[in-house]
Amino acid sequence: MVLQILFIAIALAGVALFSYNLKKVIRNIRIGKAANRTDQPQKRMMTMVKVALGQTKMFFRPIPAFLHLIVYAGFVIINIEVLEIMIDGVFGTHRVFGGLGAVYNFLIASFEILALGVWLGCAIFLARRNIIKLKRFSGVEMTSWPKSDANYILITEILLMTAFLLMNAADVKLQAMGSAHYTSVGAFPVSQFLVNLLPNTEGALIAIERGCWWFHIIGIFAFLNYLPYSKHFHIMFAFPNTYFSNLEPKGEFSNMQSVTNEVKAMLDPSFSPPEPDGSKFGAKDVNDLTWVNLMNAYTCTECGRCTSVCPANITGKLLSPRKIMMDTRDRLEEVGKNIDKTGNGFDDGKSLIDTYISREEIWACTSCNACTQACPINIDPLSIITELRRYAVMEESQAPASINAMLGNIENNGAPWKYSPADRLNWAKES
Repeated sequence: MVLQILFIAIALAGVALFSYNLKKVIRNIRIGKAANRTDQPQKRMMTMVKVALGQTKMFFRPIPAFLHLIVYAGFVIINIEVLEIMIDGVFGTHRVFGGLGAVYNFLIASFEILALGVWLGCAIFLARRNIIKLKRFSGVEMTSWPKSDANYILITEILLMTAFLLMNAADVKLQAMGSAHYTSVGAFPVSQFLVNLLPNTEGALIAIERGCWWFHIIGIFAFLNYLPYSKHFHIMFAFPNTYFSNLEPKGEFSNMQSVTNEVKAMLDPSFSPPEPDGSKFGAKDVNDLTWVNLMNAYTCTECGRCTSVCPANITGKLLSPRKIMMDTRDRLEEVGKNIDKTGNGFDDGKSLIDTYISREEIWACTSCNACTQACPINIDPLSIITELRRYAVMEESQAPASINAMLGNIENNGAPWKYSPADRLNWAKES
C-alpha cells in the first residue's frame, strides 16, 4: 500500500507540474497578435496528418528520416505500455493486461523490437552529433545548452529503453523460477538474450525488475516535465503547428490592413478607414508578432535543415533561420519571466530586433522561402524576418542604403531604377 500511495503521489505531482509549465507556455504564445488560421479545416487536417503524423517532409533526407521514424514510432507505441504500468502502480497488480493472452504476447514482443530500434536509432543520432559532427548541428546559435539538450534526450531515451528491456529480462527469469506474483505471460524476443547477464538469486532479480520498473515510470514523468524547457517540445506542438501553418502559396506576402485602409482612402474619398488601434507597423518585439509565429518558436526542433539550405548562410552571411527561431523563443521566455515577476506592461529596455536579432541578419535574407520549404514541421522563419523588416522601414525609416535608394526611385520614378520612366526604352533606340 505504501508503494501504491507513493506511485500515485509521483504521478499526480508529475502531471500537475507539467500542466503548470504548459499553462505558462500557452500564456506566452497568447502574447502574440491575432491571426486567423481556422479556414479550410479539411486541408489543415490533411496537412497535419501528412506532415506531423506521416513525417513526409523528413524523407528529403531518407537515412535520418528512417531512423527518426523508428524512434518516433517506438516512443509513441511503447508508451501504450505506460497505461499498464499506471494501472499496476495504482492497484498493486503485475502485468494486469496479461489476460489478453496471444494479443498481449504480440504487443510485448512488438514493444521489445521497437525498444531495440529506438536504442539503436538514438545511439546513431548520438554518433552523428558527437563523433561524425555533421555541419548542420553546428553554428553560432548552437551553444553548449542546445547541444547538451539534444544529448540529454538521446541518452535518456537509451536509458529508458535499457530499463524496459532489463525489466522484462528479469521478469522472464522470475517467471521461469516460479516466483510468486510473476505469472508466466508475455513474449520477449529481445530481452530473452539478456537473461544470462542477470544474477540467479530471486531477491536480486526482484530488485532489478522493480528498480527498472520504477526507473522507467519516473523517467517518463521526468521527461514529460523536461519538455517545456527543451527543443523536444515539438513532440507535442508539431501537431497544432502543422494544423495552423500557412496554406497560402510560398512567396505570397500578407498585406497590412492598416496600409490597405490608407490606400483605399486615397483612391476612394468616400471610404472611411477605422480608427488606428495604436499597433506598430511590423514587429519590434515578440508581442508584435502573431501567436502563430510564437508557437513556431516553441515548436522549432533546432534540426538545422532550414539553415543548411539558406543561400545567405551558405555564402557566409550572418543569417541563420534556425537562430531566428531560437532567438524568438529565448526572447519570449524572457518576456514571460518578466510577466511572472512584475506583471504585464513591464519594459526591460530590450527587444527582439537589435537585442537578439541584428539588422545585418534580417537584411541578408533573400526571401526565397528555402527555409520554410525545408522545415519538417512547417515553421516559417521568413514571416518573422519580414515583420522585423517592416518595422525597420515603416516605423524607423532605417534600411540599407540600397533599399532606401530603391524606395526613393519607386516613389519618384515609379520603378526601382534611378532613371525616368520616359527613358526606359532608350536602350532599344541605341541598339
